[in-house]
This record gives sequence, structure tokens and C-alpha cells, in this order.
Amino acid sequence: MKCTGEYFAWGGLPDRIILSGLIIIIMFVCGCVEQQQAPAVNVSDKEDLFFEGRKLTPIEEQRNNAIKGTQFINKETYTLQVTGMVNRSLNLSYEELLAFPVADRFLRMNCVEGWGFDARWTGVTLNSIFNDSGLKPGAKNVIFYCADGYSTSLELDYLTGNDIMLAYRLNNVTLPPERGFPLQLVAEGRYGYKWAKWITHIEVTDQPYEGFWESRGYSNTAKVGERAFGIF
Repeated sequence: MKCTGEYFAWGGLPDRIILSGLIIIIMFVCGCVEQQQAPAVNVSDKEDLFFEGRKLTPIEEQRNNAIKGTQFINKETYTLQVTGMVNRSLNLSYEELLAFPVADRFLRMNCVEGWGFDARWTGVTLNSIFNDSGLKPGAKNVIFYCADGYSTSLELDYLTGNDIMLAYRLNNVTLPPERGFPLQLVAEGRYGYKWAKWITHIEVTDQPYEGFWESRGYSNTAKVGERAFGIF
């Protein structure tokens, strides 16, 4: 059976009516109806365009970089691993992450390419997670591993001192897949390549670590306003 229609006459019905009905049936049988992937925005959410008196960049206008394109993660089977120099390793489900105290902030994400956007970020702070896992003496850095093979790291003191969060909502809607669902790191004051998306594993360590772009010459500190390439 082909997924193209032919004209028939049946029971005196006009050919076009018969054709329309047959095309609909044949498309479903043949699988010719396009299968939609996960929607960019949860249809039950309403996106905020203002927060605390400030204008937000609509999600559809936010530029996005990724090394392997958008990743689609099933929240029912997702877990966030927390390992390394912690007193207790964690495997947190999506629902468990939502149960932590909520952080909600207006922050700008700046890319080294010169663009950026303003957004409302809602999620769980790393301090909340580390309070559950505990931290061993001597821990200095935190590595973030992502579903697409991306990785990056940041100093533990920076993360805890600035109460850095992992966001699961953006502009008050569930974080869209292209923005990193279920979790994107909100690395305030650092360039966008530190804002890891689709995070699946966090490792606490006492060793320095160079992630995907850092191992290719980008600054490992990535402070906004400072030189983005090389060590300084």
C-alpha cells in the first residue's frame, strides 16, 4: 500500500469526499503522519515576559548552542547522580529535585560570541543538594557531566558562595528541551559555556578539570568581562 491517493467512485459519493477519507486512513496506516517530539514549552505553562519589574527575553528569541543538538530526556526515568568527595552519594529523581526549597531569580546569560539574554530562572540550589550529600574536607571543584557528552567545571567556593542553582523552569515554564531539560546550570557571572545543559551527573573533586571547551583553549574561569580564551 502506498501513501498516495487515487480517485474512486463508490456508492454515488463524490470522488473528492472518498479521496479525502481514504488519504486520512492510509496516512495513519502507513505512518506518514509526522511524529512530533517533545514540545518546546509545556502547553500547561504560561511564559512570563516580565519579572520583578524587568523585561524577560522570550524563550523563542533566546539563542542556543549545543555540541550535539537538543537532547530529549524522559523525566520519569531521569536521575541526577552526585558523587565524588561527598559523604553520601545521591541519585535524585526529577520529583525529588522539585521537592527541594525553590530558588527564583532574574539573571542574564552572556555568551562569549557577544550575545546574551535576560530570563527568570527557577530551580534548586547546589547548596541544598550538598546539604543532603555532605562535602568532604579538601573538596575544591565540581564537574558537571551532560547527556550529550558535554562537561565543564566550576570552583566549589564560587558555587556555594553565590548560591548557584540548577534551573528546572525558565520564564516560569518547565525548562524546554532545547534549553536543557531537566536541568541547566545557572552560572551567574560566567560565560555561557559554563551554563551546562541536560545535566545528569555532578562530581565533587579536589582536582582541576578542563571541560569540553576549556580543553580547547577557553578560559577555565570564564568570568564575564574577562578574556574568554586562555588561562590568566
